[in-house]
Amino acid sequence: MTDIDLDRYPLHRPDSADWQRMVADAQAGLARDGLFNLPGFLTHAALSETLAHVHPRLKTESFHHSRWHNIYFKDEVDGLAPDHPALRKVETANHTLCHDQLAGTPLDRVYHDAGFIAFLKAVMEQPRLYIMDDPLAGVNVLEYRDGEALNWHFDRSIFTTTLLLQEPTAGGTFEYARTLRGADDPNHAGISDLLEGRLQPARLEQAAGTLNVFLGVNTAHRVSRITGPQSRIVAVLSHYDRPGMAFSDTERLGFFGRTG
Repeated sequence: MTDIDLDRYPLHRPDSADWQRMVADAQAGLARDGLFNLPGFLTHAALSETLAHVHPRLKTESFHHSRWHNIYFKDEVDGLAPDHPALRKVETANHTLCHDQLAGTPLDRVYHDAGFIAFLKAVMEQPRLYIMDDPLAGVNVLEYRDGEALNWHFDRSIFTTTLLLQEPTAGGTFEYARTLRGADDPNHAGISDLLEGRLQPARLEQAAGTLNVFLGVNTAHRVSRITGPQSRIVAVLSHYDRPGMAFSDTERLGFFGRTG
């Protein structure tokens, strides 16, 4: 666990008052804001090692993922006409490295770390959390270059865990509209307001090395367009509340450009 700043975040001491306080603070952030941040979660050495590994691979091995999509990533939504403003198309573009390209890195080690998983499990009040049964999708690194963005969408998982690895020159702000829909309220009007600029999202600034955990199932979110020579690089670590989770071959082709 030397990849994590354990002086600041004592994941190795689950019986301590500091660990309990860390869990309580994270839960309070989720209840208040739908997210929490742990700045400086990665050590400087781990961050440097990770960037030294991913920088050359992003230039030569990454998959350029680019698509126009609606906020649901679905061709059709029951009850909505094809021209409904909630189905407005937006563009997402990035460059992706898959889990098999990150083996042995600090990201891979953190993803599998029992103390880290125990912390997430406690915060999310889950009896168990599992890594993905997928050689490509468990840990991904996404780079957003000049002119690229992660556009409006909802997540499929209960929570999303990211580690910011590199801040961009400009742009690249995480924006979100909290609880824009609910299990019993799709709120198509509110989604239309967001997509057409009538609803202003909240904004979150982050520094490299920050861990973020976010409740994105019902909260629309995006990363604004990057401008300038330095890209935004972020890692996504996917844990689930049930075992055996994996992307389909169609999803792997769409997100990674390959199935294995």
